[in-house]
Amino acid sequence: VIFLLLTNNLPALSQTQKADSYLDSVEVSLLTCGPRPYVYSLYGHTAIRYNDRAHGTDLAVNYGMFSFGKPFFVLRFVFGLTDYEMGMEYFSDFVSNYAASGCGIRQQVLNLTNEEKKAIADAIYTNYEPQNRVYRYNYFYDNCTTRARDIILSHIKGKVTYHNKIDSSRTFRQMIHVYNETHRWARFGNDLLLGIKADQPTTREEQQFLPEHLANDFAKAEIKGNNNTNRPLVTSDTWVLPRTSDVGNDSFPLSPFACMLTIALTVVILTVIETLRKSNYWWLDLILLLSTGLCGLILLAMVFSQHPTVSLNLQILMLNPLSLFAIVPTIKSIRKGKRNWWIKTWCTCLLIFFIGGFFQDYAEGLMFVALSLLLRYGK
Repeated sequence: VIFLLLTNNLPALSQTQKADSYLDSVEVSLLTCGPRPYVYSLYGHTAIRYNDRAHGTDLAVNYGMFSFGKPFFVLRFVFGLTDYEMGMEYFSDFVSNYAASGCGIRQQVLNLTNEEKKAIADAIYTNYEPQNRVYRYNYFYDNCTTRARDIILSHIKGKVTYHNKIDSSRTFRQMIHVYNETHRWARFGNDLLLGIKADQPTTREEQQFLPEHLANDFAKAEIKGNNNTNRPLVTSDTWVLPRTSDVGNDSFPLSPFACMLTIALTVVILTVIETLRKSNYWWLDLILLLSTGLCGLILLAMVFSQHPTVSLNLQILMLNPLSLFAIVPTIKSIRKGKRNWWIKTWCTCLLIFFIGGFFQDYAEGLMFVALSLLLRYGK
């Protein structure tokens, strides 16, 4: 999937800055695109529209360009090493890219002075220079929405105040849950990788990483000028493209909760049968140690990620990578009907895992899997 295509023959904004008279015909708008049914676009998108009617320059300025074709894209994204790029295209092309999805494009024309319009245009032109286009992407703190917000607010003469109420107790995890509600496996993956820092209360500025949050804040915002005058930040709020569809549902028939519950019940049932028959299902222990250990390697890798919300993840207590190192002596002990040091250590980790559930929201269903493991090894 290609987000936007760079066009080499776009008219340079600097060419329209030779005189200030043209600025009366310039409109700068915040564009908010609704969610689309892809993992990378479930949360919407933000861009800036620069429309100079006098010169026929109508551009969409976008900070969300990336390419799946770059080497090791997934690994770089997981470790917080993904570089995004700022680009421009004709506004008509930008609209065409979103028209088929039915996600809608909301336009908020900003109430700016000519001086502010010129300052924003200059900043956009500077950003568009090849040495300035690329930036290190961070989903919560530095993304296409926060970049658009910052370039607008940092060039307004005065203080922007918001008059809509927000819930300051909401966490990053809770906010993205609103958008991946019908894509439960995407939610499961997010919740598995996100750590305890994603469950902390957020400020208004932090909540503006989501496009719709920023748009709603702008709709009720006011600029308090240096000369004690007030003006609304937005002069008009319309839909360039109406929203006609939602993001749909997962194609996989079973939810993560159903799968995790099935795993937990399977472990419990096999443990009961094993006990009643006085058998030794060491192969089940081999599967459990191997699978949890491999998943734990992923969580261990997150410790070295540059994403600040994934480094401390209490789910590693259950999905413990140390199981891989202890698998051989543990299976030998289990085949002899004994419990070795790792089984006792793992049970302790599982108990701490349950306590940690008061501080971190875990991926759905993991609590049931952890309980089944504790019933098997704590008996």
